[in-house]
Amino acid sequence: SFSLLPLILLLCLSAQAVDRSNFKTCDQSAFCKHQRELKPGQSPYRALLDTLELSDSRLTLQLINDNNKVRLLLELYRLQGNMTRVKINELKPLKPRYEVPDVLISDPITEALSVVAQDENSLVLSLGGKDQRLIVSAQPFRLDIVEGPQVLMSLNSRGLLAFEHLRARKDTISHKISSTVGSMWDSLKKEEDKPGMWEETFKSHTDSKPNGPSSISLDFSLPGVEHVYGIPEHADTLKLKNTDGSDPYRLYNLDVFQYELHNPMALYGAVPVLISHSTDRTMGIFWLNAAETWVDISSNTTVFGKILDFVQVSNEVPQTDVRWISESGLIDVFIMLGPKPADVFTQYASLTGTQSFPPLSALAYHQCRWNYNDQEDVKTVDQGFDEHDIPYDFIWLDIEHADGKRYFTWDPSNFPQPKEMLQGLMDKRRKLVAIVDPHIRVDSGYKIHNEIRSKNFYVKNKDGGDYEGWCWPGNSGYPDFTNPEMRAWWASQFAYDQYEGSMENQYIWNDMNEPSVFNGPEVTMHKDALHGVWEHRDVHNLYGLYVQKATADGLILRSGGVQRPFVLTRAFFAGSQRYGAVWTGDNAAEWGHLKISIPMCLSLGLVGISFCGADVGGFFKHPSAELLVRWYQVGAYQPFFRAHAHIDTPRREPWLFGPENTALIREAIRQRYALLPYWYQLFYNTHRTGQPVMRPLWVEYPDDVATFSIEDEYLIGKDLLVHPVTDEGATGVTAYLPGKGEVMCFSTLNGFLSLPIFQRGGSIICRKDRVRRSSSCMENDPYTLYVAPSSQGSAEGELYIDDFHTFSFEVAKQFVHRHLSFSANTLSSRNLAPDSQFSTASWIEKIVIFGGSQPSSVTLKNADGTESALEFEFGSTLAVLTLRKPGVNAAADWTVVLR
Repeated sequence: SFSLLPLILLLCLSAQAVDRSNFKTCDQSAFCKHQRELKPGQSPYRALLDTLELSDSRLTLQLINDNNKVRLLLELYRLQGNMTRVKINELKPLKPRYEVPDVLISDPITEALSVVAQDENSLVLSLGGKDQRLIVSAQPFRLDIVEGPQVLMSLNSRGLLAFEHLRARKDTISHKISSTVGSMWDSLKKEEDKPGMWEETFKSHTDSKPNGPSSISLDFSLPGVEHVYGIPEHADTLKLKNTDGSDPYRLYNLDVFQYELHNPMALYGAVPVLISHSTDRTMGIFWLNAAETWVDISSNTTVFGKILDFVQVSNEVPQTDVRWISESGLIDVFIMLGPKPADVFTQYASLTGTQSFPPLSALAYHQCRWNYNDQEDVKTVDQGFDEHDIPYDFIWLDIEHADGKRYFTWDPSNFPQPKEMLQGLMDKRRKLVAIVDPHIRVDSGYKIHNEIRSKNFYVKNKDGGDYEGWCWPGNSGYPDFTNPEMRAWWASQFAYDQYEGSMENQYIWNDMNEPSVFNGPEVTMHKDALHGVWEHRDVHNLYGLYVQKATADGLILRSGGVQRPFVLTRAFFAGSQRYGAVWTGDNAAEWGHLKISIPMCLSLGLVGISFCGADVGGFFKHPSAELLVRWYQVGAYQPFFRAHAHIDTPRREPWLFGPENTALIREAIRQRYALLPYWYQLFYNTHRTGQPVMRPLWVEYPDDVATFSIEDEYLIGKDLLVHPVTDEGATGVTAYLPGKGEVMCFSTLNGFLSLPIFQRGGSIICRKDRVRRSSSCMENDPYTLYVAPSSQGSAEGELYIDDFHTFSFEVAKQFVHRHLSFSANTLSSRNLAPDSQFSTASWIEKIVIFGGSQPSSVTLKNADGTESALEFEFGSTLAVLTLRKPGVNAAADWTVVLR
């Protein structure tokens, strides 16, 4: 059901790895090692059913660990939208345990739970429609979610629930222990004999662990499931691998210099969301915990025995087991029951929000390197794009633009007149991004540092002084972004009268926000640093989200709430999609890094972060001309499209590799600009619904098992299929086309293959084929509609238009949203938003219909009933019908009839 876009037939193609010793393995992380030593078996936890309390919104009951008699509190919630929430905390902790704030967009709406059956060892709760039940087994404690006779998911079925309760250190406890707690004391002594429980050393760094061991673990079993995805960020395959015999996947935001491919090491961001998919069902697990987390995945075949009379599974079925281990906090998990992929995306979006809707220019091409030297360099590069007729929207400035790496400033020698530079770009309707990192130079002559120190907004060390570490400026302080007052102050610094030299066409990049601490353990902050009353270990993976949130809030605030922000972040967490874009960090100019960018961005899209890209050309090293051209072709079809390079690499602006390669790069970038209306409509859709922009094939073809492991091709929306060329010297690729349809031939030239792009039969895609120097210059340009009818001769699509940069689409319903449909040789445009008010100068200048026959006449019917004949031409070789100059406004109702 996909056909090769004829237009694309014209497009033809002529560092040293990470030091892994800087980063912990599971064996070097005491809590991971201890938890992993616990093997599957009968759980020591027992549910005390006589403690059950049931209200309209939740069920609670106590669990007891029969080994040490510590009690936990289990909370169960049935949530609106086919979700279940499970929370487990200590019943009476010595002090509160950390609960992650600010990630959920609101308290999830609950629905009534009801008990449908109960005996001495089990409790059966109704989860609503389709015979969904939640079964609580008392001894050993276990939860099963079933639908009719089918087990969908089991919790603690392998007995790996482990909850390290807070306790006083044994050498501080009186040894006059009564006989009534003797057995508990024996158990504690055994636990505390393990190394790393109260203090842990890695390389030269010691973690004081003042609160002692506090880790948690829980296992989930997924019968019938062989394919699981998500838990980014890792430079690994789309389908998650079995971790038996290797390290688990690690979620711990880290600044990893030149990361390796195909391993489960932690990278810059962490989203603790796992998606399972089979032909029967798609589900999700959202483990809401911001501490260091490890995820074990094992696959096997198991025999499910009898749970209750109505759940009897005797056949062997494939099964995937997932075990989550976190260093601190509590167990707070959302189980998203689908059943379809789109349902899981909707469910997750209802919890953490949708992708922010970027200004149109942010979806265009970005030109960056570390660093453009000075204002004259910026001007020269800007002129180079015009001289070579290559469009771009943003030029970027890295850390060298600031005065001594003091962010919110400009280097007085190299950027003495930033407003003059910004105005020059604005005159061409272009923009600039400047970096603002969250490490602040400790310098009494630096206003930002002085204000943060005077307001007591820095993160503290374990002794209560300001935490300091080394980063780009040298000795640096780290603002406590977990503090809402600190975030509000940070946001205020983007005001034009505070950030001197900034203008409305300047946007922001937050890098190094894991946070990166060059002389810290694992190149990050010490875990016993303090954010108010909480240790850094509790909040680590949230830090980057808070930095991006405060920055985005600042850009909105400086515009009086009018303009949509654009902020790129390196570190991220669940919910980061609400604040802007991410990229895959410090990759390298190697074919493997080009290839891995696809599953990395697909994984992010599955967990809500659609605005993803990779440094085009590779950050480290120097790409060959072939690799660079291929990377531009790939980057043009990923959501965030930015070229970037390390300071030590040779310059690589698009025109520096000879005229033939310049032409190929130009064409790739121009294709991006022509497709901007489609990208923009997709981002509007993901902002409204949470459906990913860049999707694995199985999302749209959930029953096609052949798609479940494909990661070298993908969908943009549901209507474009892209198979990038990611192998050196490739002169052909084998593309898998899901659905039913004819495979078109590829054209080749000079031994190289153009990038294969397919349009789905049954779709209509809007483009702007008059490409100008920036997207802003194209805002009022006309549209061309590309109609690819299905085998039944029908097609549909959407057109979305607004002012491309403000919140008016949301606050004042100022937008155009139209449904385009083709059926029975009639093409029509219908209003999808009759209550919205917006006018556009854009019109429809051309309609291209693939795969039809030659009509005898074509008639345009306007909304007022007037009719006119349209000029047309028919290319019989490719069966392409072109209708010229319908001349109708893009916001109008109209119909075209082929006879």
